[in-house]
Formats: sequence, structure tokens, C-alpha cells
Amino acid sequence: MKYNFDSIIDRKNTNSLKWDLFDDDYPMWVADMDFYAAPLIYESVNRKASHGVYAYSFVNDEIFDSYINWWKKYGLDMKKDELLFATGVMPSITSIIRAFSDAGDNVLIQTPVYHVFFYVIEDNDRNVVENQLIYNPDSKEVETAYAIDFDDLEDKFKDPKTKLMLLCNPHNPIGRIWDEKTLERIAALANKYDVIVVSDEIHCDLTGPDMTYVPFASLEGELSKNSITCISPSKTFNIAGLQSSAVFTRNKGLYEILEKQLSVDCFNHPNIFSIDATIAAYKSEDWLNELREVLFENKMLVDEFLKSEIPEIRLVPENATYLLWLDCSKLKRGDFKDGFSNDLSEFLRENVSLFLSPGIQFGQNGDNFLRMNIACPQDLLLEGLNALKTGIEKFKKENNF
Repeated sequence: MKYNFDSIIDRKNTNSLKWDLFDDDYPMWVADMDFYAAPLIYESVNRKASHGVYAYSFVNDEIFDSYINWWKKYGLDMKKDELLFATGVMPSITSIIRAFSDAGDNVLIQTPVYHVFFYVIEDNDRNVVENQLIYNPDSKEVETAYAIDFDDLEDKFKDPKTKLMLLCNPHNPIGRIWDEKTLERIAALANKYDVIVVSDEIHCDLTGPDMTYVPFASLEGELSKNSITCISPSKTFNIAGLQSSAVFTRNKGLYEILEKQLSVDCFNHPNIFSIDATIAAYKSEDWLNELREVLFENKMLVDEFLKSEIPEIRLVPENATYLLWLDCSKLKRGDFKDGFSNDLSEFLRENVSLFLSPGIQFGQNGDNFLRMNIACPQDLLLEGLNALKTGIEKFKKENNF
């Protein structure tokens, strides 16, 4: 390979959320990668750093051009006056919630889903409404592992207090790319009941081999007219700390309201490194292509390891993200005061220093699962898997399996 995805990087004592906030040997929870950034990004940051002046920056046309050119390969034709800069996807969603709903209104999410969705809704005094995804534990195919309950979705949309839907595409934590027909059904219902679809597409580039995602905004005709899409290079290129994202909508009415709200919330100001780093990221497609190969090999390694060494844990079929959804239901016995996945996660941390995210964080219907971040060198991944094996053996022994 041209790029280095093998070196184990010592990230301790770097003020790393992943490695320094807690003291776990194998922190495979939060969604960042233990790989060096693409060289063009590294070079852009170093050029800025070496200049020695770190004052205010502004959002230039070149950054919007980089988004426009990148998304052409996904069949989405953007224009500069349809894009807004924001410091991150979650800040964008915060502003969207404030701009297009009032305290006491409903915001719909599809659980299990990224846990910060809960916080950003509740902290803004809106109500979380869940359209729970339907899980098929016997499925061996991505398309049937999880399904949307469309009858329930329509019932929730009918409530006039439901103003927004937060769509996760591809979906975190189940690793599912929503296909075009599914997105069209969501869009048709949202338009029928005047619900704005807010599509978080931060994981869109991290797909499996020969896979591509469908942007919600690329749906034909009027289907996507009532939507806002949140995009960013941060997950793809591991630059979340540089705080750069964009919001896209063709709806001029939504655009103008959101432009004002982002300004009021002060989420529209770039830091000194973010603009150049984003432009450099979207010139690094060859690096991304290698990364996708590495992630796919890591997924295959995990799948084979679980089948041979920990058959009680099943990898849910997926086709996107570097976050694996592990079905641990065969290990569940008895009652768990704080949730089975919380107890299992804490047991692994205490006994083998392995931190996997408890599935209950993503909704009550995620409680039989753990989420595992595999975006790391294969040697480190193997160490984490062996720790998992040891931890599960201890867990089984203590619970009389």
C-alpha cells in the first residue's frame, strides 16, 4: 500500500478524548480513527502552523467547490448558494432544531441511533419520538437485518407536533446504507405530513467495496424539497478536531432561515486550519480508497474471529461505517439494573480494559448490543479481539454459562 495504515500510534498524553479521557488499554468506543491523516491534510495543517499567525479566517469559494466536486460522484449537483459552512454536523443539527421547531415539539429519530441525537433534542426542550427499527436476528443480509416500520413512521408523522426527522444515512450504529426506494418512501411520507427531513450523512464515504450511498437530496423531483443535508470530511478523513462541515438544501426558504440561525448560534466561523484541511481532504481520494480496503479487511477479521472464537457474539451484517454492531443477546441472562449492555461493557472495562460502547446508549432497543470501532491497525485490532475473548470467557464463568 502507498499509505501507512499499519503503525500503532501512541496517542496517550495528547489530550485525546479517545485515549486520555479514560484509562482503558483498548478504547474502541468513540468514532475516531487510529491512523495518520492523509498526507495532503498533514501538509496543509503544517503550512498554516508554520506561518505563525492564527487569526480569523473566512469561508472562501474554494471550500464550497471542494464539496460540489466531491458530491458529483454521488449524483448530487450542488451550487454554492445552496451550501452553508458550519463547525460540525451536530452544531448544524442543533441550529436546525432551534430554527424549525419550538420547545415542546417532536423530533423523530430511528433507534438504535447515534446517541447524541437524544441529547441535542432533549437539551433544546424538544421531545424525542422514536421510530424503532425492526431487527431480524436471523438475517445474513444487510438489506434484511434491519427494516423501517413504515406504519409506525406514518403514525408518528401524523402528529402535528412532529416537525423534524433526523435521518442517519448511512446509519450509525447499524452500518446500513439506506437504498433509494427506502429513502423515497421516507420522503413521500415526510412531504405528506410536512415534516422536514434532516439527513446526517457524515459516514457517507465509509462504505464497503463496490458500495455507494444515495444522498437523500439526490432523490428526483419534489421528493427532497423539504430536506436539509449535513455533510463533513471529519469522519472520512479523521479530522473531527478541525471542526469543518457543510449544510446543503435547495429550499431557499429553509436556507435563509438556517443561515441566520447558524450566525446567531456562532456556528458559522471557521478556525484557522479547517478551510485548507477540508480542501486538502477532498483531494485525497486515493488515500480514502486504501482506507476502505483496510476497513473491509478489519471487518472480515472481526467476523471470522467471532465465528471461531466467540460464537456467542454475532456481527450484524452491515455495509458502511467503521463501527460494528455486535449482537450479544446470547450472553444475556437474568435482570440487569442498568441495562445488559451497560453491565457487559463495564465488565469488559474492569476485567480486560476494553471499552466498547453499550448499545443501550443508542436506544432501549439497542440493549442487546455493543458497538465496536475497528478503525485501527490490524495488530491493535487483534489485541482488542483477544481481550474481548478473555473478557467474555470471564463473563460466562461468573454468570454460570
